[in-house]
Amino acid sequence: MGDVGEERIELRHGDPEAEARMRALSSPLRLRVLRLCAFESRTNKELAGLLGVNPGTMLHHVRTLVQTGYLAAEPQRSGAQGAREVPYRATGLSWRTSMPEGSPVLIETFLQQIQGVAPDDLDSTWMGLKLTPEHLAEFRQRLYELVNEFKQRGPDPDGDTYSFFSTLPPDENPPAPR
Repeated sequence: MGDVGEERIELRHGDPEAEARMRALSSPLRLRVLRLCAFESRTNKELAGLLGVNPGTMLHHVRTLVQTGYLAAEPQRSGAQGAREVPYRATGLSWRTSMPEGSPVLIETFLQQIQGVAPDDLDSTWMGLKLTPEHLAEFRQRLYELVNEFKQRGPDPDGDTYSFFSTLPPDENPPAPR
């Protein structure tokens, strides 16, 4: 989508590493793990509790994300009763990864993410655009540059967390007969 920041990673079928990454990003649960680990390091147990899944199941998902480079283990720390815990942090690699056929999993992840959010807390916008191919390319590039600018700034230490979701599908809206 552009030359802002680091280059996009295009995943292609037939490349074993790319296919492993595609599988890693094909799970709404794993995408939610990446969101939870974007600004805070979290242990397998913490992630399991936040997402309401069995710690053994969560460990499988965490290992998949670590093996594909989307999560990184941080130094062990002491947890409750002195147990050793490994916190994990998102590497940011998923931000640069283009997901072929990934829109359905992103939409499912988004829908899971907003379950239980009060309607007044959802600030949504939907608009129609009618653009030439050149203006569509410009729109995509400028949107990518804006979002990437905020991503590159890093998190505000005293900020609140938000999710941003955007999609730009073709609109099946044929012109009115003349």
